[in-house]
Amino acid sequence: MRNSEEAEGFHGEASNTSMISGASSPYQPTTEPVHSRNVLGGIRCDFEYLKSHFGILKAVEVALALIAFICIETIMLCLPCGGVYFFEFVSCSAFVVTGVLLLIFSLSLHTKVPHVNWSLTDLVNTAASTVFFFLASVVLAALNHKSGAEIAAVVFGFLVTCVYAVNTFLAVKRWRMGDGRSVAVQTKYVK
Repeated sequence: MRNSEEAEGFHGEASNTSMISGASSPYQPTTEPVHSRNVLGGIRCDFEYLKSHFGILKAVEVALALIAFICIETIMLCLPCGGVYFFEFVSCSAFVVTGVLLLIFSLSLHTKVPHVNWSLTDLVNTAASTVFFFLASVVLAALNHKSGAEIAAVVFGFLVTCVYAVNTFLAVKRWRMGDGRSVAVQTKYVK
């Protein structure tokens, strides 16, 4: 059995009955209710981005990187395989990273994370992909065994290098005009 001191509560403590009933309890609900946040609720396809120069260039980059990757994967025999492996890594990495960025921009997910400078992120990706695709294509061309798959991979490698170079030029131009602002610059498209 509890004594009356326990039922009434101790110095400054709410009694058991007031905590259950909510009457004069220090555990009152807050003035602002907590709403569940629907993070993926605002996903929409941004057709304006897909029609812009940046959207078209990204889609072409993804397609050419995939074709280059498929070409390099069809090689059955290589004796010095370093060039083939390097080209394989570059083409696969560029395909994945550029594909993810294409999804982020075309679904307007970049507006959900405003702390990231998306213009600079895109610029770094395109510049790095340009350099690495150029290096991988030169190395593969130098170590080429004159097989059809290697020649096709080199051709697509240089093609995608050119597309990445154009995208890098436009991204540098956009980044300089935007003064480092990420979301505002990304939603303004250059036609």
